Amino acid sequence: MTETRLSFKEMCAAFDVTPRTLRYYEYIELLHPDREGRSRFYSAREKARMKLIMRGRKFGFQLEEIRQWLLIYENEGNQAQAQAFLEMADRQMIELKLQREQLDEAMAELSSLRATTAQSLP
Repeated sequence: MTETRLSFKEMCAAFDVTPRTLRYYEYIELLHPDREGRSRFYSAREKARMKLIMRGRKFGFQLEEIRQWLLIYENEGNQAQAQAFLEMADRQMIELKLQREQLDEAMAELSSLRATTAQSLP
């Protein structure tokens, strides 16, 4: 059974990213596509890595954190990667909580200012 590979365009479409983003992920060594001439092809491994990258970005992780985390799997295996993820997730949960508190504060202040402004209009 042959492995299904995605072309560069198909990979962009599959993950809804720009060509520039995909090239950048390759440049910073998050992805390592197979090359045939000038063409790039993405294997199941690269698609799985891209899924992890996109999930990490959704959760607010920095690209360098994601890169280091992916390297842990290659160098130390699944258990070490899982342990690193727990530590990263704990740190990120604290950061997201702080961001939420800041957003709640900004929304309350904006709402109050809006109400005051609305009352001052005839």
